[in-house]
Formats: sequence, C-alpha cells, structure tokens
Amino acid sequence: MAVHVIPPDRLSKEALRGVIEEYISRFGTDYGETEVLPEANYRTVMQKLEKGSAIILFDDESETTNIFSAKHPAVKNLLP
Repeated sequence: MAVHVIPPDRLSKEALRGVIEEYISRFGTDYGETEVLPEANYRTVMQKLEKGSAIILFDDESETTNIFSAKHPAVKNLLP
C-alpha cells in the first residue's frame, strides 16, 4: 500500500475545497449548543494545512484522500 503526502498547493483551488469539504462532511453537523457553520470548519482546516499542522494523504490502493494532524503517529514516517 502506497500512501503519498499531497501538498495543498499542488491541488487546484476547486480540488482542495472538495477534499476539505468531504473531510468535514464525515463529522456530521451536531456540534452541541453552538452551531458551527461549514465555512468556519473549512477555514479552520485550511489554516491547519497552510501552517503545516495538518497534511493531506492519498492512498493509492483505495484511491482516497484523508487529512491528518502532522503529529499523528500514522504519518510520522511519511514526513521529512
């Protein structure tokens, strides 16, 4: 199984938005007493990607993307 780190700047604006929105959609919309708008979630994830505290991974086998914290144990061997 090959997994690749995909730098956000290598994706088109539309593709990056799609990856982030798909990632956000996995977590549903029930945030308790305070509603969090999808655009706010998008900005939060985008900021983490820009700062390098989150990374996009592409799995060749499943042909899927995922976003992980750069500190997640599963990605430590993938980062320089």
